[in-house]
Amino acid sequence: MINEWRDFIKSDPAVMMGKPVITGTRVTVELILGKLAAGETPEQIIDEHPRLTKEGVYAALAFASEALRADVVYPTKGGKKAGAKTIEAPG
Repeated sequence: MINEWRDFIKSDPAVMMGKPVITGTRVTVELILGKLAAGETPEQIIDEHPRLTKEGVYAALAFASEALRADVVYPTKGGKKAGAKTIEAPG
């Protein structure tokens, strides 16, 4: 597991509107997470984006994990709790 994702993830307002990207690429963490969620393997993602490394893909997961740990997220279909972010549950 990548403990120091900061070596792999950068955010710059001039690149991809400031979204977190893998350093040296324009590949966003969001794109990587979406592809993994859709069932692609790290190898398939790397094949599509040759500048990526397996460490970069795993750094995206570590970044997302830390970002979620910092927020309270309630996966619901209904109302929103005061001050909490909500994510619509699929289905």
